[in-house]
Amino acid sequence: MQYRLDKKGNQISTLAFGCMRFTKENGKIDLDKAESEILEAIKLGVNYFDTAYIYNGSEEAIGKIFERNHCREQIYIADKLPHYLIKSKTGLEKTFQEQLRRLRTDYIDFYLMHMLTNVESWEKLKSLGIEQWIAEKKSSGQIHRIGFSYHGNTQDFCDLIDVYDWDFCMIQYNYLDENSQAGRRGLHYAAERGIPVMIMEPLRGGKLVNLLPEDAKQKVSEHPSGRSAAEWAFRWLWNQPEVTTVLSGMNSVEMVQENCRAASETKAGSFTVEEEQFIDSLRDDINHSMKVGCTGCGYCMPCPKGVDIPGAFSFYNLIYSENKRVARRGYMQCTTFRQTPTSASLCVGCGKCEQHCPQSIEIRKELKNASRELENITYRFVRGVIHLLHLW
Repeated sequence: MQYRLDKKGNQISTLAFGCMRFTKENGKIDLDKAESEILEAIKLGVNYFDTAYIYNGSEEAIGKIFERNHCREQIYIADKLPHYLIKSKTGLEKTFQEQLRRLRTDYIDFYLMHMLTNVESWEKLKSLGIEQWIAEKKSSGQIHRIGFSYHGNTQDFCDLIDVYDWDFCMIQYNYLDENSQAGRRGLHYAAERGIPVMIMEPLRGGKLVNLLPEDAKQKVSEHPSGRSAAEWAFRWLWNQPEVTTVLSGMNSVEMVQENCRAASETKAGSFTVEEEQFIDSLRDDINHSMKVGCTGCGYCMPCPKGVDIPGAFSFYNLIYSENKRVARRGYMQCTTFRQTPTSASLCVGCGKCEQHCPQSIEIRKELKNASRELENITYRFVRGVIHLLHLW
């Protein structure tokens, strides 16, 4: 296993175990199966395990597994505060203590604000006393490092990086999202400030494996390296020294072994020019299957009305490359779970964006199409509830 350093100089395995999607039987996590996968990962050098308050049953499962195998001190637990459910400092403490109970531990190594969307959401937490609460938890040893997980655009991410002395962060990042979400620019922005970056969605929810266009699948199968599509995606990430660790939701011992092998073999800066070009060709194949030819360059931004134009097109394309359910869920998460919405429907047709688009996209027209497909009745209902209850 390869390791990279966190802010305190501790070694973090470059492959992390994402604990959101354990196999379930009759609605409950198959604990024995999860245990065999986790123990195999630990044996092969994985030491970072990521869970969250809202991952149904996950905290309890890993808590039991670590306790009965006496391995708590060998690993790092990353858990997340559902800040969008918190209304007071009392609520903060109650939720945190419940997480400790579920995990059967008295401290959490890496603690994240879950889905922190922008500076406004952080300011709301500050008004509840979050900074003092964090200081108290760090002083008592109950929290060792504080960070946040992020879905949104690059600028909001960079702004969040600068508002607090974070110990780490976590972003969605893969070779298809290089210029969307926090993106490569956000990755470098954090790394340049000494903030370790943990990576989620390295396979874009499986898209970079199961939903590749036929041309891309053929290229992968014919490449002399024999690497799988998943291994190409992982290696692209590990090649970047700014990446600290990459989460993978592994639900078989064989998958654990395969991913650990790839992680052990891959060092930062090891990609050849040919390998970089191969990833570029896979990305091109995927982009050619897109509905809107947006590259995520961001020249159209900022929108005077706050529309996240590259984000809207990214999810609009997702309808056609994956499915409506996945696209609408991601779009809702990124545009409504925030104090200032960034929905496509906010477009007033001023046309400022089109003057700067190097792809000559009819942005106003396509935003209307995106809004029509993405902002269905469920979206509008959730947006209304969030606004009414001031959840963000």
